[in-house]
Amino acid sequence: MEPSTELLQPLELLPHRYPFLLVDRITRVVPGKQAFGIKTVTHGEWCVGGAAETGAGTMPHMLIVESLAQLSAALFSTLMDGTDGAIGYFMGIDNVRCRGDVRPGDVLDLQIDLAQFRRGVCKTHGVARVNGVEVVRADLTTILRAAPAR
Repeated sequence: MEPSTELLQPLELLPHRYPFLLVDRITRVVPGKQAFGIKTVTHGEWCVGGAAETGAGTMPHMLIVESLAQLSAALFSTLMDGTDGAIGYFMGIDNVRCRGDVRPGDVLDLQIDLAQFRRGVCKTHGVARVNGVEVVRADLTTILRAAPAR
């Protein structure tokens, strides 16, 4: 499958809003296979404790995992054809590895790969990098269900 030429917007895909929207831009989607995005970490981030006072703050690793989970919505949007408004329910994480710190000024390059999709259960593998160096990796499990009728 060819990469998507349609630019997906996190605000259109996710119910998250400031301050908990942790994906700035979705840069590329390969339908049914993978998605790529970025998150720029700034000094003003609520989650970067101590950054304003000392400049020593770092982004918590579990929020980087949350960034990966949010990016997965771009991938999921290509899996549920004919189901307008599918909702992803995050079920769990496995094999989390935290290998470095993310500081204000860093740009997180996010990547999600589909490992398995069966009966609405998605298993994905996510990697977050800064300047090409892996800082977090995790296996995520999410269940997709049709949105309730309104």
